[in-house]
Amino acid sequence: MIPSRVEETLPELVPFMRAAQARRPDDGTWCEAWTVRDVLIHQTGNAEELARVLQAFLAGTPVPTRGFEREQPYRRMPDSDLWPAFLNNCEKLTEVAAAAARHLSPDTEIMWTGRSVTAPFFAEHMREELILHRWDLTGDDRTAVQALNEPWMTEHSVVSVGRPLLERGRAGLDLGPDGRIECRLRTPGTDDVVVSADTDGGTIRLATPEGPATIESDAAVRVLLLWGRRPADPTRWHSAAGPETLRTVRTLLGGY
Repeated sequence: MIPSRVEETLPELVPFMRAAQARRPDDGTWCEAWTVRDVLIHQTGNAEELARVLQAFLAGTPVPTRGFEREQPYRRMPDSDLWPAFLNNCEKLTEVAAAAARHLSPDTEIMWTGRSVTAPFFAEHMREELILHRWDLTGDDRTAVQALNEPWMTEHSVVSVGRPLLERGRAGLDLGPDGRIECRLRTPGTDDVVVSADTDGGTIRLATPEGPATIESDAAVRVLLLWGRRPADPTRWHSAAGPETLRTVRTLLGGY
């Protein structure tokens, strides 16, 4: 049984678990080349690392964020041990996040993967991971679309996560010495997500709608595109940009 405090902090945990447990561990997912078991291993490592970094900061002994090598111990676990490890790590993250809320100002800066984030980021980022990877398991069901449509999902993807991860996609582009690309992902009634890249770097930001959109879609599809995914239903987004531009945009966002 999941403690109520864990469900309150991570309300997307139970829907994620139900989706994963309804499938075989070796079933494929919408996350390319990952099985259901791979997704669960990734989530177990995410919860551990978020708790580890935040707890170390609280203790006054900050530690750098580890890469995906943190997942290796879980890859060696049988499924019967992996599920308890996942739940234990989520419970630990909940406890550490609660301690941070008691003892830190919400705007306290903490290093995570090479940039500064605030204490509330840690639980919020786990929530985003649960939403995104549940979609990897289920595709465009009602629960996934509703969660992806939440405004905080767009803001977190752009403001908290987008900038450093954009570099992965930019590395795959051949922009030439003077090349530059800018695209606007538009959801009617909201700010545009503006993504740009040139030889000096990349930026991602929210901005007032201006000029033509590169891609227009609902908010859920836009989040999926930001994370290098495609909705199951291609009619949920449209563009007049042309195939060459869209291929470049897909490469730029593919690093997510």
